[in-house]
Amino acid sequence: MPVSLNTLEIIIRKAGEIALNQFNDLQNLQITQKNPRDFVTAADVAVEKFLKQSLAQKYPEYGFWGEESGQSENQAQRWIVDPIDGTHSFAKGQYFWSISVALEIDNELIFGAVYAPALNDYYCAKKGQGAFKNSKKINVSNETDLGNSMIATGFACLRSYLEENNLERFCRIAQKTTGQRRFGSAAMDLCLVADGQVDAFWEQELNLYDVAAGALIVLEAGGTVTDFKGNKGVFPKQILASNGTILEELLQLM
Repeated sequence: MPVSLNTLEIIIRKAGEIALNQFNDLQNLQITQKNPRDFVTAADVAVEKFLKQSLAQKYPEYGFWGEESGQSENQAQRWIVDPIDGTHSFAKGQYFWSISVALEIDNELIFGAVYAPALNDYYCAKKGQGAFKNSKKINVSNETDLGNSMIATGFACLRSYLEENNLERFCRIAQKTTGQRRFGSAAMDLCLVADGQVDAFWEQELNLYDVAAGALIVLEAGGTVTDFKGNKGVFPKQILASNGTILEELLQLM
């Protein structure tokens, strides 16, 4: 069955309702520590369970890879899902967390959606058809001066206790740009690049389910997605998304 963008939006927004119900009752939220500095909540599990069941019922031909439940047998054609990207923000009552869903077929991203329920912002893209926020087409910024740019980042590498982290890189970039932002959800960060709210985003040591949907949305909004050396593609361990016009200057600072 062909994938329907409208059907997917209905499913993902219903998943958002499940998340919001628990977000609005944080005093009773069940939180488990998976690893040091890494948490999972009952909302993560409930949202992923709903998405896995709903997508399988509607599109049984596709496999599933979720952050909490792992990979199903069919991974050549699969949904890639982060039920709540920004779990720590969610558990603290902050608004910047999101549900990320991507469809990948034969290693090619076909569809991506990122929904921020607390903000009621729904971003989506289908390969070759542009990127949208709440049904309105979006594009990356046209900023050409790195000195006037606003850059977003994250620190998953610190959560993983990596010696090779992005602190020195952050200091170099911060001194060359006007503003720096750390929102707490890589999926949302990528959407903000696509929407022109920030001019670039980079992070280290992520997973594909963190960035798959957002990366496609950036590309469909006219941006670039590379690793820190400028190789085109979605590299979760080194992802750099930009509006394209400041890419070369950023690569020199990577």
